[in-house]
Amino acid sequence: MADRVLVVDDEKLIVKGIRFSLEQDGYEVDVAYDGEEALHAVSGNHYDIILLDIMLPKLTGYEVCQQIRETSDVPIIMLTAKGDDMDKILGLDYGADDYITKPFNILEVKARIKAIMRRSRGEKGANKSLDIIEKSDLRLDVSNRRVYISGKEINLTAKEFDVLELLAKNPNRVYSRLDLLDLIWGKDYPGDERTVDVHIRRLREKIERSPSDPRYIHTKWGVGYYFEG
Repeated sequence: MADRVLVVDDEKLIVKGIRFSLEQDGYEVDVAYDGEEALHAVSGNHYDIILLDIMLPKLTGYEVCQQIRETSDVPIIMLTAKGDDMDKILGLDYGADDYITKPFNILEVKARIKAIMRRSRGEKGANKSLDIIEKSDLRLDVSNRRVYISGKEINLTAKEFDVLELLAKNPNRVYSRLDLLDLIWGKDYPGDERTVDVHIRRLREKIERSPSDPRYIHTKWGVGYYFEG
């Protein structure tokens, strides 16, 4: 079955170009031109990834992303015409997995899509000796990429899960922000280390009873982060 992509942008020429290129690669592509139309599409369909512009009519990309995250962990790539770093970080803060700045090369878009989908599904043939990781009331189902706190499933984005999985599989090992950026986002990722801080904060808000006094993900001041084993 073909992977299904939702492209959300009010610039119809951009949508047309992305759709044509992705369909040439075998993707099934749906489109939406405003925020409300995007939410309607998501509510009635399953998507493997979403390309979401920030500046949209009716609802902004941030609002759309936030509402999708309330019910789904589908990978989301934000499209932004702005070059300001805080806009990019804000997009990630709302639950996006990555961002691409306009104008972009369609080859870059396709490369990001493939990389994120590969990570979100887990590498085929990967070592699965640690399929279930449990600590206190946290249960991490690595094979199915699901997380539970006290038996209740917690929705994480693909990147949030990747960070948690890496730390949990290597308890008490301290990873610097740069380590995490390279390992999770890749050495060619254009963002900076603040991206890691945003994801750690969001993870703590989701899995910790008291994010300011965490039980699982700890900070080694001046060094980085680690999962307490």
